Amino acid sequence: MDKITPCLWFDGNGEEAMNYYVSIFKNSKIKSISQYGDIGPGKKGSLLTGVFELEGRDFMVLNGGPMYKFTPAISLSVDVKTQEELDYYWDKLSSGGDIQMCGWLVDKYGVSWQIVPSKMGEYITDKDPQKTKRVMEAMMQMKKLDIKKLQDAYDGK
Repeated sequence: MDKITPCLWFDGNGEEAMNYYVSIFKNSKIKSISQYGDIGPGKKGSLLTGVFELEGRDFMVLNGGPMYKFTPAISLSVDVKTQEELDYYWDKLSSGGDIQMCGWLVDKYGVSWQIVPSKMGEYITDKDPQKTKRVMEAMMQMKKLDIKKLQDAYDGK
């Protein structure tokens, strides 16, 4: 495992979520699973923890019970190079979830995601304040980001 691994707290559906995420990301796998024994809030034999890898990054799931819920204060950001790739992740991860503004979505498990073009960092850190303003104004009007429209805003078209 990585030195620092994000742990995602679920209420009994952690294994389902882990399998869902692994099915979406091509470079992914389940690395380990532990099950509840005689003690714990979970049913004996059900998933206690699991470790899975998405695109080289380890994540842990914990079926810890109903005490905690996800919020958008923590999100997972997916870097994409093309609109086709952006559309793929957006469609998969938003299915059954909730679409937000500015490239954010909440998946069907309550986890927040940002699907972001690779060039976005360049767009919003440009030394020309007019370019960054146009890009930010364009992005603030979008739910799913449109790479061409963001590029056009950056270029002043």
